[in-house]
Amino acid sequence: MKLVVATPLELVVDADDVREVRAEDPTGLFGVRPGHAAFLTVLVPSVLRWTTDRARYVAVRGGVLSVRGDRVDVATREAVVGDVLDALEGEVLRRFAEADEQERVARTRAARLEVEAVRRIALGLRARP
Repeated sequence: MKLVVATPLELVVDADDVREVRAEDPTGLFGVRPGHAAFLTVLVPSVLRWTTDRARYVAVRGGVLSVRGDRVDVATREAVVGDVLDALEGEVLRRFAEADEQERVARTRAARLEVEAVRRIALGLRARP
């Protein structure tokens, strides 16, 4: 089987000879092996595990998983690959916290711009004769 995990900016995993993929959707954990029926599901934020000659992991921030033939494709907003599950946890927490902080800052800036725009419109309306 072939496994491809991609984000909008990069191809994170491109693995051949995959024996099994374990992932999680809203209904719980599930597995995919060669010969699996066509399948499409939405993933929850979780750790996807795949096995070739050893187990590998990729943390995904949700996404969509599709199975077609002997190919598993995952499209996700963000992904972090790791060989050791414990080390991956720390890296994921750090990256996701950083992304959350950047998103919070962007929302705060957008709100300030909106307030400033409303203030200027109000001042412009008051200045009219």
